Amino acid sequence: MYFEWQGPNPVQLRCIDKYFETPDTISIKLAPLECQPAAANPVTFDFKPGQFITIGVEIAQKIEYRAYSLSSVPEESHLQLTIKRVEAGKVSNYLIDTFQVGDVLLALAPNGEFNSIDHPPKLINGKRKALLISAGCGITPVYAMAKQWLESQIDIDVHFLHVAKSAQHTIYFDALEALAVTHDSFQLSLLLKDASGTAHPQGRLDKAWLEQLVPDLLERTVYLCGPNQFMQDTRDNLQVLAFDMGNFFQESFTPAKDAEMSSEEAEQQVNEKNVTVSVEAFGKEIVAQQGAVLADTLEAAGLPLIVACRSGICGSCKCKVTPGSVNSTSHETLTADEIEQGYVLACSSTIENDLAVQIG
Repeated sequence: MYFEWQGPNPVQLRCIDKYFETPDTISIKLAPLECQPAAANPVTFDFKPGQFITIGVEIAQKIEYRAYSLSSVPEESHLQLTIKRVEAGKVSNYLIDTFQVGDVLLALAPNGEFNSIDHPPKLINGKRKALLISAGCGITPVYAMAKQWLESQIDIDVHFLHVAKSAQHTIYFDALEALAVTHDSFQLSLLLKDASGTAHPQGRLDKAWLEQLVPDLLERTVYLCGPNQFMQDTRDNLQVLAFDMGNFFQESFTPAKDAEMSSEEAEQQVNEKNVTVSVEAFGKEIVAQQGAVLADTLEAAGLPLIVACRSGICGSCKCKVTPGSVNSTSHETLTADEIEQGYVLACSSTIENDLAVQIG
């Protein structure tokens, strides 16, 4: 029996395990509140490897939401998240330093277009061959993809290329080396900044390393996840190597709009007029500046809007607005019917005119 999510409403999950993967990275396992691991037919989770969930934790009497990729595989009685410490990161630092086994958090259903089910490896020259490329905590979703492929015993060749500072800072280091030993169809390439004490190569991923480590690169479907600049550099290198970008998929939680503004943008913002944002269900009428991000405006007013990825990817901040009142840069998780009805993603929408908002 699969765990039943509650549509757009968050559910409660309990932490049943927590441990360090590296000095600055933990994994936590989450299960239903009524979890009984020894039960004959335990409740299991269904999702697509590579997807993420949005979780909410209470910090300083406020629920903070963030999106994290799943590192577990479907059909298990728990969900696993792997969280890396981020400098000044409110939620990641809370989860690493304060959150404990037995604690409860909120969670929204798995989501995300970056997954191995909707985008399976393509048949190239009669074979299915995948190349998973990651750096840092970007290893999380591609690790889940690799495990699922290997456990399903489908006919696929998996090459796993990960870049890290050192063996000690490589998330899942022992698990990856074990997969390379136990599965003939799994090839591991770790490229380390400091490879001391290992048999792995040392260097920085570039076009030459891609050619050397993956000589059959052009025969593979590529799945990429990692820091934004790393992904951009890798994408550029693939294009220089004449890789077919139709066989390329990547994940990114990069905000849709930079936090810094140019002087011209700042001057334009000063000259923009005020608009009114009405949220009738909560008795709120907010005065905002034209051009402001809708999610920021609603959050500042204390309204219960879930804003997790801030990239127009997770869909947690979906709301309905007056037609023509906002300018949206992403509709990624919205259906055509929802867009027609006036739904937008608040994190990717700027206010243009007076509007009414329905949250949820």
